[in-house]
Amino acid sequence: MSSIAQQNSTSFLDKATLLKLKLKAMRAGVWFRALPRIDRVLVDLTIKVADTIRSPHLARSILSVVGKLEGLLESRLQRAIREIGLPIAIKLSLFAQKWGNAAAKKWENDVGFARYWAAMRLNERFTR
Repeated sequence: MSSIAQQNSTSFLDKATLLKLKLKAMRAGVWFRALPRIDRVLVDLTIKVADTIRSPHLARSILSVVGKLEGLLESRLQRAIREIGLPIAIKLSLFAQKWGNAAAKKWENDVGFARYWAAMRLNERFTR
């Protein structure tokens, strides 16, 4: 990998970004509760030692931790929209298109429609 491509791919992995993510995770209560100690230490040392990440191996490791944190920080409704609402919206859109509704193509990308179906499915689970 060239040094220019490497710098562009890791430009968002700098000290300030990692510090903001750590503070957000601490405020949400997931930093100590859900993140393994080795991951916390890796982020802490990276914040203390490096201004930017240049090592591809370190970048992969930090990206793994960042992915875990983003998953932990995602709200329950956002996760339900992504995992439940969007697939339902896509299926309903395809059914409606097969039945001749050309405007149903827009339903696939309609976040409000996906949010509705996610909320309905979540409510269905709680009312049983």
